[in-house]
Amino acid sequence: MKTTINEITNKIYRICVEVPADQIPIPGGFTFNQYLVVDEQPLLMHTGPRPFFPMVKQAIETVMPIERLRYIAFSHHEEDESGSLNSFLAEAPDAIPLCGQISAMVNGTGMDKPAKAMADGETLSLGEKIVSWIDAPHMPHGWDCGLLYEKTTQTLFCSDLFTQPGTGMEPLTETDILETSEAMRAGMEYFAHGPNTQKVLKKLIDIDPNIIACMHGSAWRGNGAKLLQEYAKILG
Repeated sequence: MKTTINEITNKIYRICVEVPADQIPIPGGFTFNQYLVVDEQPLLMHTGPRPFFPMVKQAIETVMPIERLRYIAFSHHEEDESGSLNSFLAEAPDAIPLCGQISAMVNGTGMDKPAKAMADGETLSLGEKIVSWIDAPHMPHGWDCGLLYEKTTQTLFCSDLFTQPGTGMEPLTETDILETSEAMRAGMEYFAHGPNTQKVLKKLIDIDPNIIACMHGSAWRGNGAKLLQEYAKILG
């Protein structure tokens, strides 16, 4: 497996672990991205699966000491979202988990430290950067799903939305990702299709992000509201 780290916007880094096709049942292989937000109180979004911890840690430490981390954030309870959570908490003694209120309630006993449980629309200052939490139940997975938005760079950490297969991708692209991600979803339907899907997408459209930080594949830069509107039409 290959691990790379690239700054995709001001002090936000994409850490990408590439898993080749011979190690995962996805044609062309697959990528797992974590995002490091460097500030007075640094935040890591997604941890990666537990076996990835040494690789992600090593990538972080090319930018800053891991002990500086203050928040380990994740969208929902899943191995690639929070599998290394407790490993990071052990290495960064001042860090705490950050997630939605539902995840803190139903998954809190599995965390080695109490989480900062964010309410829908709640904001948190990291220093220069400000993140806000967006409840997104059942989009695309469980009841506890939520997304994080960094306001100063207009970056939406979108979890499994716009998942793209393959490896060797650009860290940040301005080319179309919707067609590729929809082809992935057609072959491996991973959306929960909850009754609130359009309501959540409307909240994301209103935010109008400039960068969409995908968990799998390239991050994307462009007219976020337009891309999300097209997505909403497809999802019906």
